[in-house]
Amino acid sequence: MGPLRHCSRSACRQAAVATLTYVYAESTAVLGPLATFAEPHSYDLCSEHAARLTVPRGWEVLRLALPPAPPRSPDDMLAIADAVREEDAPVPTEQPDSSDRPPRAPLEAPAGAEAVVRRHLRLLREPF
Repeated sequence: MGPLRHCSRSACRQAAVATLTYVYAESTAVLGPLATFAEPHSYDLCSEHAARLTVPRGWEVLRLALPPAPPRSPDDMLAIADAVREEDAPVPTEQPDSSDRPPRAPLEAPAGAEAVVRRHLRLLREPF
């Protein structure tokens, strides 16, 4: 299953349930079930914005039957809550045993190479 698509209306973060397409040659707006993939010349709408759709004067609206929204089960909500808890759980960090590894020396430019220092990055030029 692909990622959740949201309503195309600005500031609306509801899940999209319908796709709106304009047929300019026929002055018609077609509102139907959510398309299988997003297209640049169509708009995904949530159920609220799909129900309140208005078109310019003289245009027609062709409304195709939308599938009923499946009710959310408590299992869905518990799965979301568990995922959030797992994300917020502190990750135990293991301190490496210092006796296993020798101390690291700071990185230095190879002999004969010019170094350009820019803030925290260093650009090393190779000799020709």
